[in-house]
This record gives sequence, C-alpha cells and structure tokens, in this order.
Amino acid sequence: MSFFAELRRRNVFRVGIAYAVTAWLLMQATDLVFPRIGLSESAITLVFALLAIGFFPALIFAWAFELTPEGIKKEKDVDRSQSITQHTGRKLDFTIIGILVIALSYFAWDKFKPEMEVSEGSGHEQSSLLQQHANSSNEGGSDKTTAKSIAVLPFVNMSDDTSNEYFSDGISEEILNALAKVQELQVAGRTSSFSFKGENQDLRIIGEALGVAHILEGSVRKAGNKVRITAQLIRVDNGFHLWSESYDRELDDVFAIQDEIATAILEQLKIHLLEGGEHLVVASTRADSQAYDLYLLAKQRMYERTGPTIQSAVELLDRAIAIDPEYAPAYAQRGIAEFLLSEGTGTYGDIPQEQALANGKSYLDKALQLDPELAEAWAGMGLYYNNQPVVTEEGIAPLQKALALNPAMLDASNWLMITFMNLGRPVEARDVVLQMIERDPLYRPGIRNAVNSFNWFGEMDEAQAFLDRVQPLIPNDATILSSQAAIHMRRGESAKAMQVIEKAIDLQPSNSISRFTRGFALIETQQWERLLEEGEEWQSLYALTVLGRMEEASLLAFERAEKLADVGTLLNFLNLANRSAEAVAYLEERWPDLDAFEQDFPPYGGLG
Repeated sequence: MSFFAELRRRNVFRVGIAYAVTAWLLMQATDLVFPRIGLSESAITLVFALLAIGFFPALIFAWAFELTPEGIKKEKDVDRSQSITQHTGRKLDFTIIGILVIALSYFAWDKFKPEMEVSEGSGHEQSSLLQQHANSSNEGGSDKTTAKSIAVLPFVNMSDDTSNEYFSDGISEEILNALAKVQELQVAGRTSSFSFKGENQDLRIIGEALGVAHILEGSVRKAGNKVRITAQLIRVDNGFHLWSESYDRELDDVFAIQDEIATAILEQLKIHLLEGGEHLVVASTRADSQAYDLYLLAKQRMYERTGPTIQSAVELLDRAIAIDPEYAPAYAQRGIAEFLLSEGTGTYGDIPQEQALANGKSYLDKALQLDPELAEAWAGMGLYYNNQPVVTEEGIAPLQKALALNPAMLDASNWLMITFMNLGRPVEARDVVLQMIERDPLYRPGIRNAVNSFNWFGEMDEAQAFLDRVQPLIPNDATILSSQAAIHMRRGESAKAMQVIEKAIDLQPSNSISRFTRGFALIETQQWERLLEEGEEWQSLYALTVLGRMEEASLLAFERAEKLADVGTLLNFLNLANRSAEAVAYLEERWPDLDAFEQDFPPYGGLG
C-alpha cells in the first residue's frame, strides 16, 4: 500500500479537512466577537497562531492513533482485520458536511439579516472619520483637502417638454463620472448632489452640506434635434464664477458636448485647484443618439429601485440595444436589471434565480466584449458573483476594477461591501462603507449600512448622531425611518421600533429593506399572526413553528431547501421542532460523502 493510500486509510486527510474548516469557523467568530468585548488585534492573532500550531499535531495524532470500540489505541496495536477506520471516516465525512452547512447557514443569515455585520475596529476610528467629514463641511472649503472638491448639481431642464428631465440628469451624471476619475479631486456623490434637485437653495448652504468648495451647475434646453447646454463653475465661499460657457449643438453630437464640457471644467480646476499638471481630456462611449436617449431614461428608472420601474427600464434597454447593437452600456444595465428582477430577498422581481444569473451574465459578457474598460459592466459582474447561492471571492476583483474605472459608482461600492461581509471580512467592509458615506452621505444603502455598522458594535449613540446629521437633508424618507427602527431594536426599544417601521412602510410599501426590518420587529414584539402575513417567507417559518402549525412549517422548510438551496433554514426548523434526527438523516441522504457535497457547493470542496 502506498504512503498516500495509507494516509487516506488512516483518515489523516479527513482529520485535516475537519480541523481546517473548524478553525476557519472559530476565526470568523473570533474576528466578530473579540472587538465587541474589548480584546485587541493581538488576541485575535494569538488565537490564529494557536490554531495554526495545532494543525500538524492533529495530523500526527490521526496517523499514530486509531479510534476503536475499546477507546483510542496506537495504530500499530490494532489488528488490521478489526480496524474500523472506514466507519470512522464516514462519521468524519458527516462531521465535515455538518460544519460546512453551519458555515452556509451563517452566510445566509449574514447576507439577509437586517443589521449587517461590519468590520472590526474601534468606534473611535469611525467617529473620528465622520467627525472629519462634518468639520470639513462646516469649514466650507477652508482646508487644502476640501479646496480640491466639487459637487455637480443636476442641470436644470429648460425644455418645453418636462419629460426631457432624464436627459438633463444624464448630462449631469456623465460629467460627474468624468470628474470623479481625477484622483486629486474630491467629487460629491450623485445621490447627495441630486438631493438638491428642484430646490432654489443658496449655494453656500449646499456646499456646506456636501463638504465641497466648488459647485458646477447648469441648464439644458432641448428642442427637436438641437440642444443648448450652459455650465458654470462657482466658488462656494463667495459665489464667484470661475468659469461659464454655453454650447449649441446638434443632438447627434451630444457625446462631444459632454466631453467638451468636462474637459473644459477639468482645465479650469487644474488652473485654480490642481496646481498645474498635464492636459486633461475626457472621452465617453459613443452611441446612436436615440439609443443613448433610451439608455438615459432607463437609468433614471433603475435608480427608483422598484419592480415596475426596473421592468420599464428593461423594455427601454431592449429598444436601445435593437437600435444600436454596439452600445455596451445598454447591455451592462440590462444585465444588472436582470439580477435585480430575480426572485429572493432584497430583489424586485420573480425571475427564477438560475435563469436570471444566466441571462444577466450573457448581457455583461457582451458589454465587456464591446468595451473591456466599462465600469458598469464590471460592477454588474461583481453583482453576478454576489448573487450566487454561495458567495465567493470572485466578486471582489470585478467590483474593485469598476471602482478604479469610476470611483463615483456607489452601487459598486455597496456590492463590494456586501461581498466582504458575506465572506467574513469585516475590516474591508468597514473601509468601504465609510468611504461610501464620505463620498455620498445621502446614498440610501450607505446610510443603512453605516447605521448597521455602528449598531453591530453597540455604538448606538454614534449611529444616532450620523442619522441626525443626514435626516434634515432627506426628511420623511423610508430608509431613514427604517434605520431609526434598527437603532431602536438594538437598544431593546421594540415598541418604538414598531411605530417607526410602520411609518416607513406607509411611505414606501415596496421598500424591501423596510419590509425585512418590519419582520424582525414583529418577531421582537411576538406578533406571530402578523409575521405570518407580512414577514418574509423564511421569517414566517418561525411564526408557524411558534403557533404549532408544524406540518405547514415542515412543508415550507423542505420546499425552500429544494427550490432555493436554503438548507440552513431547514436545519434550524428541524432543530427548533426537536427533530434533530431528521436533520442528520437529511444530511446523510443528500450528501453521502464529501464528493457529493462538492458537486452542490464547489467553493467548499477539495479542501484536502
């Protein structure tokens, strides 16, 4: 018998796999718990070192000793004809599968629970960064860093047709994206800049709120096939116009107008802010003007994030692609829309997930074939990996590439943060979420994630302070109310949380995060009948169990396990129902060995 065959017979490989997986789970728990109880990074490092040191002794023990019905004996003292290593190996297989299922359950809970786990680190560090942002806002551009900053306000639609507003918004966004690529320049995010749309607000107030020293504003007048665009660059502290220009063009040349305006602005910023430097030129993707028109309108509807508006965007993007089959951004947005319309928590449609993933990726592949440097397509590819049943590290690189190409793409930042969290990498997740609220404090997912980050580490006062800072800029907002409810729940104020989340639902019934939060508020207040009617499907399992409707709960749990691969919820239900033996039987039947488990969950296979 060969040496490797003997290693396999003595279950050395299996022991190594079981040890590695268990050690990984212990490190995830350590990474999350130690900071919350005041232990330093050195304590986490010590745990890691001890686990690493113990790995090789565990393998040596597995080689030298064998578990027998009479107890542990030295392997050399066991008669080969009476060895039960094969039976022990089968038990180890089920142990490994059980541990991996626990890991999958953790990922599922971590992905969909209302208060997402975030990066480790002291609350002092978070508070310090937020305070820096507040201070720079109050100073109105007095310090050197803030002086190199700008907000692009949505250009005013001066056309006779008010429905052309998406076009003026699109012009503003394209210019904002171009400016965001300048590394030395701090550019306020789209959500924050566009929050002042339609308000005749004093520019000094806007500049102070956004923490920028300069503002670009303008107008768009569209008539037939002609367009006039006016842009002006203004200093916030004194209202002085640094530069202004008007452009009269045929709409066939709209991309050239965007390039020309953005390049002119960059040249002015170079003169006044960036202390010289080489000539700065902006280049945008070209398309048929009608296709571009449809694309802009589709993006406006995508931003609304409701099922009907995303479905409307799909129809517009399909038309844009039919008109201009070479326009890459339309394919990229079409792929992203497909993922957003898939079935599941946090999405907006009912397309079967497997179908949505396949269709969406085909659009993204086409977009990248047409334009390998398209930020939208790389962001969509990151979302594709993030929407897999089991999240892997494959989603990180495309999202980071998207942000390198376009730092203003906040959706990519949000998806990257979620990816880090699902992978159990809270340090990187915290960095991303803090960067999001620094660039765009009114970006809705960033607001909720920042509040969740404070809540998770028990820093409810910091969470409340942040919410109080942004709430006046977007009053009566469902995200703000939902975040406030999360703070109340973290403080144990369940009744207050219930009152606030009801207001959020009334404001925006389609807001999936609000509905999700309401489900947890109903659990906290033990309103099981309402949870059954209004909670998410997997939340209703708890209501069915508490209400004693075990048969219905069982059918639903097994259905979710088969249809959505939601094994974690099934195992939780079986344990709650005192049916642990069925849980073991289910594991043994579904995954008789590690090879079978690897077929369903490739990222967790081949560990030995």
